Amino acid sequence: MADPRGFLKVRDRELPPNRPVEVRLRDWKDTHAHRQDGQPFLTEQASRCMDCGIPFCHQGCPLGNLIPEWNDLVRLGQWDDAIDRMHVTNNFPELTGRICPAPCESACVLGISQPPVTIKNIEVSIADAEFERGLVPQVPSRLTGTTIAVVGSGPAGLAAAQQLTRAGHTVVVYERDARIGGLLRYGIPDFKLEKHIIDRRLEQMEAEGTRFRPGVAIGTDITWDALRRRFDAVIVATGATVPRDLKLPGRELRGVHYAMDFLVPANQAVAGEPVAQDAPNAAGKNVIVIGGGDTGSDCVGTALRQGAASVTTLAIGKKPPVTRPDNQPWPTDPILFEVSTSHEEGGERTYLASTVEFLADDSGAVTGLKVAQTEYLPGGRREPRPGTERFIPADLVLIAMGFTGPETAELTEQTGVEITARGLPRRGDDFGTSLPGIYVAGDAGRGQSLVVWAIAEGRAVAAAVDARLRGATELPAPVGPRTVALRG
Repeated sequence: MADPRGFLKVRDRELPPNRPVEVRLRDWKDTHAHRQDGQPFLTEQASRCMDCGIPFCHQGCPLGNLIPEWNDLVRLGQWDDAIDRMHVTNNFPELTGRICPAPCESACVLGISQPPVTIKNIEVSIADAEFERGLVPQVPSRLTGTTIAVVGSGPAGLAAAQQLTRAGHTVVVYERDARIGGLLRYGIPDFKLEKHIIDRRLEQMEAEGTRFRPGVAIGTDITWDALRRRFDAVIVATGATVPRDLKLPGRELRGVHYAMDFLVPANQAVAGEPVAQDAPNAAGKNVIVIGGGDTGSDCVGTALRQGAASVTTLAIGKKPPVTRPDNQPWPTDPILFEVSTSHEEGGERTYLASTVEFLADDSGAVTGLKVAQTEYLPGGRREPRPGTERFIPADLVLIAMGFTGPETAELTEQTGVEITARGLPRRGDDFGTSLPGIYVAGDAGRGQSLVVWAIAEGRAVAAAVDARLRGATELPAPVGPRTVALRG
């Protein structure tokens, strides 16, 4: 670092202000201000990155991002060089800088004694600066003559496709939805990720030669066996889209939905796409969200923008601590109480709340939940405590308890590939499955995880497929200390 005392000169952690709540609830635009030209805070924040010798932010980032290097380049105003260093490890910093929970910041050495460096904000600022300067497509100098199908257009599939296209392979990305993007487009609301961010990256990928085929369901429109015969390699990157259910009395009532049954049509409506008439909508309703994670938070922000009368989030566990607990020491990524932008906007959050039953009126529509206080039992089991039941009114209940694995019925029936509860198991270190020529990356193999893990595995599977097809590869896989963990 050119200024090893920068963290002593600038001790305060500073971020751009969020848009006012009363303003952002009237639209679906990004809640964050992100980069602000002409303000010195960005270079000042970058200067807080220490000359720490061993940068543990690498340990926190599954991509192994070269964070100290591009922090210092931003401090020096060398934006083009910062962009180049960032793309050594990350295909889509404009995505990770917006929706990643930033485990790198939890591992920041400065965070031991001061608030950590604003790594995520610096990252997205570099990415946006790249687009302002104009993306340059990296067209391969020659084609290899081999063809690769990528099934699924989320971050894992797109990262694999971009890497393999740049290596000279002909890559076709199949997506069953009407538009490319997968969970990025239809699962994440615009107030967290505006869709023009995805579109501008897809334009670059198309200019590089990647081919996109939306509206094609593999297993139905094209069988898996036909796909295997048509391509030299197939990468399964379908994500983990099977929602975790809450099988309690009244689960079948009208008005009880999975979170994605609510978020997907909401995103479609914002994009101007057709929406089913019976799609759930929170306007004027008392909404209960079961689950306190990111998906639950997305449901809260969406319900408030649709005009919900009230929004209540129920979490079965204890309220996390505000500061790092002793059993989660640095540089681990601790579980802390966080207030998302959606929680800033309204609604209530209730912890130690165990749902007992969904209650209904005579027509079969949900009217509320019977909820009890959670009791912790030996062995870590959690059960409703008898005698603590209470009623919470609700017209719309959204189950946001995460996902259990990929949808694999057609893949199993048509190919006989081995499937576990979490997803497609890998064979060896090359992301291959039990079927020759079929590979798996991202949540489809590892289960529900972070966008940075998806991109990391997309890059790693691309390197593995390239090596198999050509005998060797020059594609860079993730370079951080966790690279070995990708092979597990």
